[in-house]
Amino acid sequence: MLIYLVGKVQLAILAMLLASGSVNAAPPDPNNICTILAQNKGWYAAAVKASKRWELPMHVGLAFIHRESSFVAKAKPPRKKVLGIVPWRRSSSAYGYAQATDEAWKDYRKDTGRRFVQRDDFADAIDFIGWYNDRSHKRLKLRKNDAYRLYLAYYNGHTGYSQGRWRKSNTIKGYAKKAATQASLYKKQLQKCRGKSKKRSWFG
Repeated sequence: MLIYLVGKVQLAILAMLLASGSVNAAPPDPNNICTILAQNKGWYAAAVKASKRWELPMHVGLAFIHRESSFVAKAKPPRKKVLGIVPWRRSSSAYGYAQATDEAWKDYRKDTGRRFVQRDDFADAIDFIGWYNDRSHKRLKLRKNDAYRLYLAYYNGHTGYSQGRWRKSNTIKGYAKKAATQASLYKKQLQKCRGKSKKRSWFG
């Protein structure tokens, strides 16, 4: 009986570890949005809902998640290293699919009234991205289909964007360019797989 119980506990622990690993690993091909949405039940519906709510093109929101976390639920910034070898603090409190900081997430919860949202929940993260870009649109007059400038505001914050901190940084502008390129790729892919979904249940 004791051996049986130990075996059951071991199986339970193994299942938990496998589940944890599955949400903390990037998709095999993060550049194929159709496959990603087809393999993750509920993601497509969540992306559509956020897109409609905040009037942000779906391919833009999904490209931001690709850029921020590569679709890894529990993603965090790498730790800094002391003397190049000793792990130290992380560069920021960013966490989850959208890499939202503690402060930004607090503002999101307060502004939307959504108290129980989680940064490692895809539906909550894609909604956060829609909310943040809606603020960028209203505060900075950025077009919601301009993934390049929206990402600059997302990365630098609204104050940083307004002050033009990004203008002298080729690295930051490179990040924004990659986000815009990813958005264009996802837009083309979504047009194709959405067309197929009319004939069969592509997204589950």
